[in-house]
Amino acid sequence: MADDDRDPELAAHRDAIDKLDREILARLAERARRAQAIGKLKEGSGAPAYRPEREARVLARIAAENPGPLSDDAVALLFRQIMSACLALERPLKIAYLGPAGPFSHAAVERHFGTFVDGVPESSIDEVFRAAEAGRTDYAVVPVENSTEGAVGRTLDLMVATDLAVVGEVKLRVQQNLLSRAASLADVKRVYSHAQSFAQCVQWLSRHLPAVPRVVAASNAEAAKLAAAEPGAAAIAGDIAGRIYALPVLAPHVEDEPNNTTRFWVLGRQQVAASGRDETSLVMSTPNRPGAVHALLEPLARHGVSMTRFESRPARTGLWEYLFYIDVTGHRDDAPVAAALAELGQRVPFLKLLGSYPAAREP
Repeated sequence: MADDDRDPELAAHRDAIDKLDREILARLAERARRAQAIGKLKEGSGAPAYRPEREARVLARIAAENPGPLSDDAVALLFRQIMSACLALERPLKIAYLGPAGPFSHAAVERHFGTFVDGVPESSIDEVFRAAEAGRTDYAVVPVENSTEGAVGRTLDLMVATDLAVVGEVKLRVQQNLLSRAASLADVKRVYSHAQSFAQCVQWLSRHLPAVPRVVAASNAEAAKLAAAEPGAAAIAGDIAGRIYALPVLAPHVEDEPNNTTRFWVLGRQQVAASGRDETSLVMSTPNRPGAVHALLEPLARHGVSMTRFESRPARTGLWEYLFYIDVTGHRDDAPVAAALAELGQRVPFLKLLGSYPAAREP
């Protein structure tokens, strides 16, 4: 018997925790049964099992009512997993993402949907779109922009023609780790990673591993796989890749820019109701003439709609013609947003609403 087992005060706390655990388990079972009952009521109605706005409201309420000492992030993570597990009792959702398993797109899926889903890695952003468009998956998760490297052009281009809509967003802090079974940095003889990750860690590598060869891999997951099979090798990758290939973190946070964040869109087919904290994304074109861009922005300003993003991309229809991608605060059904969209529709030759969806929690 350990010495602390004889401490009556410690034993009392442990007994209380055991009782609480049993109560939590009973409540979780009750919640799961309620979720199953809701699923049965939805059968045959065509109503989607996953409701982004409902989950966003639940997480916002939980954060607002959190008494501590657990952080809001910790509580949100716990409840995300609870909701994910309960939804999976009906049928685990299939989510397409840019593979292979392990990179940050995989982490974005888990952050948004929890781990009780079937992730489907695809070889390209085009294939991610096709998987959801063809109905092979329920949803798709695609990168749309990075805080240091800008927009993901292929995602924006594909959004013009797809029948999928943006139903959610994820903001993921890009945390790069040096993963290795080596005992110390001095034992690292080679580093594998994707070229983009190497670019994000140039200064750290120059300070800590200046003479160690760097080998570019097809992905961070592939880098972790190679490092796991080679003594003295390391990989720069995220937490999930380390988990998959059983590589310990030798050095955490090796990225040069600690606030580097990637934003992802969740794509599906449903129209999402307002959650109370929403964003709306749209794409439009305008004639190439003086004051054309001002004409796009003026209705937003006049109706008091805040623009959070403005991106231009060359159109595929002709030389020096552009499409403009805009994100605004609010839902399409909010009166100011609806009025601005109606006016824009009368002014521009092409306007497509990409989606209204719950705004992501900050990472």
